[in-house]
Amino acid sequence: MSARIVFLIRVPAERTDDFLTAYEKIRYEVAGGVPGHLKDQVCQSATDPEQWLITSEWANLDAFLAWEAGEEHRELVKPMRECITEARSLRFHIRQETSSPS
Repeated sequence: MSARIVFLIRVPAERTDDFLTAYEKIRYEVAGGVPGHLKDQVCQSATDPEQWLITSEWANLDAFLAWEAGEEHRELVKPMRECITEARSLRFHIRQETSSPS
């Protein structure tokens, strides 16, 4: 069963550029080289520019947990984490999905 990982974070306005630069440096590496990773998004709140949402979709929760537990993960995301003042992580199994017909 696929999984959705949600990070609710705060990035101070003065760290926004650093945060986005750090994200840009790792996103293709994760997308192309981490087993089980399907896609991710980084979103900024429309009403609070210091509030951010990062979502990622994984083939299964075990794939995410294996990556998260690894030393490579910690080193890769370290520059992003240095920009974050608050973080909350949520993990979900995707039970159903609806998309618009093409």
